[in-house]
Amino acid sequence: MKLVVGLGNPGKEYQGTRHNLGFMVVEELVRRHGVKRQEYKHSSVMAWLECHGEEVVVAKPLTYMNRSGQAVKPLVSALKLNLEDVLVICDDLDLETGRIRIRPRGGSGGHRGLASVISSLGTEEFARLRVGIGRPPTGEDVIDYVLDGFTASETETMARAIARAADAVETWIGQGIEKAMNTYNFSERCE
Repeated sequence: MKLVVGLGNPGKEYQGTRHNLGFMVVEELVRRHGVKRQEYKHSSVMAWLECHGEEVVVAKPLTYMNRSGQAVKPLVSALKLNLEDVLVICDDLDLETGRIRIRPRGGSGGHRGLASVISSLGTEEFARLRVGIGRPPTGEDVIDYVLDGFTASETETMARAIARAADAVETWIGQGIEKAMNTYNFSERCE
């Protein structure tokens, strides 16, 4: 079994914002594979699906971004998973808009959602997939930027990035982290 957690903020006011890219990738996986079962448990919306013959739980924490670890740790414990079977998806200011990067482990890179997950799990030893949103224009507040929707010029690029991120998750599930890294980390950004 694999666990794929998309980070974001719950609530209609946050739908479609840059900070909810993790949710968007999980939603794309559900669209592609359907749902066998859904529950609201462990401070998350959880859905079971099948991908490459593997049972996969996708989750969207109902905690706010900065408290994501409060949902991820109970999910990992309840599902009795090894951390190599966990993938966390989030937005990334330091990646160019539309670029994706998957890694088997690492620090938070200043992302508070990832920092919360690392703190709650007590380790950086879990895979993460970052979807680039780029830096805000000079003078724009970072918080306002991540909580805003995409511009008209970004919309198509981000739709392709979400699709490629879902492709990367499917590769991670079916062929492992090395194959996903070799296929998606060095490819061009989605334009």
